[in-house]
Amino acid sequence: MNSTEVIPIERIERQIFLIRDQKVMLDFHLAILYGVPTKRIKEQVRRNEQRFPADFMFELSNDEYITLRSQIAASKKGRGGRRYLPYAFTEQGVARRGGLSTVLNSERAIQVNITIMRTFVKLQEILSTNKEIAQKLNELELKIEAHDEQIIAIFEAINQLLQTPEKPKRQIGFQVKEPKEKYASRKKNAS
Repeated sequence: MNSTEVIPIERIERQIFLIRDQKVMLDFHLAILYGVPTKRIKEQVRRNEQRFPADFMFELSNDEYITLRSQIAASKKGRGGRRYLPYAFTEQGVARRGGLSTVLNSERAIQVNITIMRTFVKLQEILSTNKEIAQKLNELELKIEAHDEQIIAIFEAINQLLQTPEKPKRQIGFQVKEPKEKYASRKKNAS
């Protein structure tokens, strides 16, 4: 890779992993981006340990590496692959003044570092937007659930009203009752 070649943000995005609840980049991916052997990165980290506290960089455990290896198809130990567990660099470990880009100290390291920082910022914006959308969906879901409960209560009340037996209606007002005999004689006279 040429030192002036632009690295697409999408390529860097694919090389950012979530390990131990932190977004990190692995030493061998960074080595490719910076155009140096992985051995050089490890060497610089060992020489400048004070610049890489635990929240800036950590070594993966064997279990983490095995899990990760299955995701990224890394070569197995003893087959020409890595002999040591990889380092995982957080955003601060890659970017901060005195971090990885400073100890590598090259024009390419500066350019790669800028692109990596833009990628981390872009991912943060995406995560922030997703959190806002998730929060709005939760609020909407709660409103719908509240309305659903109210609608269910209305239907239950209607069902109860429909199921109660009707009482015979009492007639209101003055009623004239004629004796049956008179009514029969009137009917005959009218015909």
